[in-house]
Amino acid sequence: PVTAGSVVVPYGHVIGNEKWRGSEVAQRLQGKVRLIFEDGLGLVDFHLSNRTCILYISEADLVAGDAFKRRLVRFRNVSNLRGLVIVEKTQISDQYFSAVQKLVVLELGMVLLPVANQGEAAQLIVQLVSVCVREQSRDQGSNPFLRKQRPQLVEPALFQTAQHIPGVGKTKALLLLQHFGSLHRLCNASVSELEQVVGQTAAQQIHTF
Repeated sequence: PVTAGSVVVPYGHVIGNEKWRGSEVAQRLQGKVRLIFEDGLGLVDFHLSNRTCILYISEADLVAGDAFKRRLVRFRNVSNLRGLVIVEKTQISDQYFSAVQKLVVLELGMVLLPVANQGEAAQLIVQLVSVCVREQSRDQGSNPFLRKQRPQLVEPALFQTAQHIPGVGKTKALLLLQHFGSLHRLCNASVSELEQVVGQTAAQQIHTF
């Protein structure tokens, strides 16, 4: 899939593209942010919030040719998300950097963030997540219709249990438990209450179960 707008990111989490599982970035992020891997993120490498995502251009991508350029252009054409482009600027990739900068900043109007390696990229992602969390808190604080409620950290046992509900994966389980606070409240939720969190189809499945 090309689109990336349908992903809902639980508060304070990062959703990573499955291809990054086991990478140095992922290892450095573990313990610093709550990282969930999902298939089907399409063009996006990491989702930091419902509105902000990262497209990662590695040294190997730069050396390999123009495939990364096509990916960036496609993302720009199909997505309304705020895409941040992290680029590995190394001794090897330095010769390609000015062309990438011109494409990303001048032609596509996106933010470009150079890093020396994946370790530095992980530090940058951690900083960006804290900015996104602050933004989300501010958005919620300014909306009089949202309850003033700090998102709760979810108990591992509850998290495991919620994933046994048909149609509920890791992301939906987190969203449901953060929204309802307990399995008891989740079990007694109406279809319309569930719809606000997971959408119509999943809400119907959960309610029936």
